[in-house]
Amino acid sequence: METARLLALIAAMVTMGNMAGVFGLYSHTVMPGLRRTDDRTFVGAFQALDRAIINPWFMLGGFLGALVFTGAAAGLLLGPGGAALTWTLTAFALYLVVFVITVAVNVPMNDTIKAAGEPDGIADLAGVRARFDEARWSRWNLVRTVLTTLAVICLAMALMEHGRG
Repeated sequence: METARLLALIAAMVTMGNMAGVFGLYSHTVMPGLRRTDDRTFVGAFQALDRAIINPWFMLGGFLGALVFTGAAAGLLLGPGGAALTWTLTAFALYLVVFVITVAVNVPMNDTIKAAGEPDGIADLAGVRARFDEARWSRWNLVRTVLTTLAVICLAMALMEHGRG
């Protein structure tokens, strides 16, 4: 059982770290880079990025994996309890907020820009970009970045506490 707890915590830490990296990369690189482009480039590039990110590696190795593995680690730690469980539950709660933000805010915005169609067929690219509201998307992504980074810290603490036990 001890090995299962440790492996679950490691899997949670890796997948949560992946997500902190993805959200962070969008915050400090992707969106600032896209912000400097013309409307056609922005719409086309954002659509292409959003289509590309929906893949098994991202879903299992990050987005869904962080939720599942952190939840599994918390479940496995229920028996011994202690500080490792508290840190893991905190990480789970933080990421659950991130998951809800993603599903309620960012994904609908992504879907809206994709629904506009291919950039070559859009008459009002500036309007599509304005309706997308990249500043709002970026603000919520920054929230996801901060919360997921805090969740990684919590999981690091959980691993340290688990190692002491």
